[in-house]
Amino acid sequence: MAKKAKKAMKKRKKATKKKVAKKTAKKTIKKTAKKTTRKKATKKTAKKASRKTKTAGATKAGRGKYYFPFAKLKKVPAGTGYSTSHGGVVEGERMLIGYIRKPKGTGSRMHSHPNEQFNFVVQGTLKCVINGKKSLAPAGTLIYVPANAPHTMVSTGKKDVIFIAMKDLSHGIIGKAIDGTMSGPHFEKGFGPKK
Repeated sequence: MAKKAKKAMKKRKKATKKKVAKKTAKKTIKKTAKKTTRKKATKKTAKKASRKTKTAGATKAGRGKYYFPFAKLKKVPAGTGYSTSHGGVVEGERMLIGYIRKPKGTGSRMHSHPNEQFNFVVQGTLKCVINGKKSLAPAGTLIYVPANAPHTMVSTGKKDVIFIAMKDLSHGIIGKAIDGTMSGPHFEKGFGPKK
């Protein structure tokens, strides 16, 4: 009888061990599944964040996207609240490039932004003031604007200006007007909105 009792006891222990092992395995699988789901969610969030742009409406470069015909890019404002500038903008990981148009006789009021900027004038002439220094920048001129420097650029009345804007991505393409208002762009005499 003792042998039968021992055998029965062994069977019960084995069965209990199997049940415990199954429960442990199920818990481990659930935990692993939760971790995997969390990792996937984190990766998706990181992916989305890396696809976001600092400039609303800009195109994000990378991940197989290397060529950008500016004529086909969405036109976005490049100075909301203080400038008439607009055009296609492409953002990489560390810098942005914009193919920007300023209609003749219009431009930006005095503003600044935390990123430094280069503008290469392709067409027309810009009347500029950077850190208090005035200059005319005709086609073929490269303009440098240091980070946080107060500046204004206005297209002369002869023709629209087209320029290529290059900025680091510590900030998007849009800055802030020095007077703190976003009351609209600068218009030269005779070029304001039709009333």
